[in-house]
Amino acid sequence: METFNAIAWLPLCAGVTIAGLVLAFLAFRRRGAAAGMRMTAWALLPVAAYLTGALQTLWTVGSAVVSFVTSLVFNPTVWIGVAVAGLSAVLFVVSGVMRGRKLSAGRGLGRKKRTGGDTPGTEQAVPPAQAAPAVGQKPAAGQKTTQPLPKAAPRKAAKADDDFSDIEELLKRRGIS
Repeated sequence: METFNAIAWLPLCAGVTIAGLVLAFLAFRRRGAAAGMRMTAWALLPVAAYLTGALQTLWTVGSAVVSFVTSLVFNPTVWIGVAVAGLSAVLFVVSGVMRGRKLSAGRGLGRKKRTGGDTPGTEQAVPPAQAAPAVGQKPAAGQKTTQPLPKAAPRKAAKADDDFSDIEELLKRRGIS
């Protein structure tokens, strides 16, 4: 705060404003009214900052930033803190990617796992001892023949199946389909 008061701010701000107004006049003559007015607006800011007290706040903020940057550059402890913050950011990103893969691969998005018997058109396996008799022969007592499972209706579209499979299952359980 002592260094702020050691500088004569009013003459400095007034000088910067006067120099800006001269440049604004030149810009007005060379590039037109819009350029001149914009330069005048910029030229009036130093005096406005001094009169409102914003200049002292800007000085305080600027000195704090400079102090932080110099302590960052010359302090190894701060660099370790920066490295730890970077590691934290990397862990956040990696955990988000892992969580996204887990949700999309698992049942988290409403997808159901299929087992081997869920595919249409598969036949039940019959042990060799219970194989079907030759053509023209009747099966022996207690012997089962191989019968294919009833084939499901062909699917219209994979997207429609994904969207309505849960609803169809619920309707079938309730006996509505």
